[in-house]
Amino acid sequence: MKSRLRSILILVSLVLLLVALVLADIRLGSIRITFSDMARHLAQIEPLTDPQLVILTKFRLPRVAVALLAGASLPLCGLQMQTLFRNPLAGPYVLGISSGASFGAALVVLGTGAAGLVATWSLALAAWTGAGMVMLLLLFVSFRIKDGLTILILGIMFSSGLAAVISIMQYFSQADALKSFVIWSMGSLGNVSGSQLMIMALALIPLLVFTTGYSKVLNGLMLGEEYAVTMGVKIRRSRTVIFATTSIMTGTITAFCGPIGFIGIAVPHIARFLFRQSDHRTLLPATMVSGMVILVMSDIISQLPGTDRVLPINAVTSLIGIPVVIWLVIMNRKAQSF
Repeated sequence: MKSRLRSILILVSLVLLLVALVLADIRLGSIRITFSDMARHLAQIEPLTDPQLVILTKFRLPRVAVALLAGASLPLCGLQMQTLFRNPLAGPYVLGISSGASFGAALVVLGTGAAGLVATWSLALAAWTGAGMVMLLLLFVSFRIKDGLTILILGIMFSSGLAAVISIMQYFSQADALKSFVIWSMGSLGNVSGSQLMIMALALIPLLVFTTGYSKVLNGLMLGEEYAVTMGVKIRRSRTVIFATTSIMTGTITAFCGPIGFIGIAVPHIARFLFRQSDHRTLLPATMVSGMVILVMSDIISQLPGTDRVLPINAVTSLIGIPVVIWLVIMNRKAQSF
């Protein structure tokens, strides 16, 4: 009872923190829009100026919405991967889905030398297609191979192979195209248009709802596939569902935002540490809310408040995630030494 009350209190605290961070993220920027300005606009007392309204509706609100969607989806993918493979270092990009999306983007930008396509539908569709091809390949492999560790190793090999091909394409590409691809690979939450955000929401929200109802299966898989079978879990079907949902969510985010590293690996461990729970009925919502908090916070940090510069979101999330992964490796080595 105490454990449940503690989890509820932590979850409520995280939600309140998330609301405060979202409001702060909306307020930040070169053009000043205060909370009172927004309140007066909503109350139809004093409308916002045209520049304020455009910046709020076309840039800040979509960017925050993207941060919330990506912050909920990527850690959920990581939690599923870590549970399925029972590997604490597994993440949403470990199976090569991100590399597939990057390969699709590289074909458009580096293969055609079209440096101006970074903000267009062509780049997003190419990245989505690349992620989908890797997903289908992994699904085919999973039907023929039962061992989860073997599939994990093959996914890493797929990722390394695609990364090698991308490196060759970068070597032979033009300078402008190479610069555009490097900027895309750094990740961004602010390059998603309203129509693209709608596609993201339609692709991600149903999968988020579905995954939160998959806690019983994940609890069984956490104890091993043999035990899960005794609980009535159908291993092949469950593995296929996890691969498909993880691939679609990761591929969608990578297609529109570029790669966003370490959130998928680090946040599930942060949620476990905060809530001290292994039950996925608690971990699934806890991981989603924790991911949203961390990615919105990363977006605020990336804007370097008080300056006119913006850091790549991938750099900020890496700086947050790398210490968590290092801590995890050290703790595992200490546990093995006893």
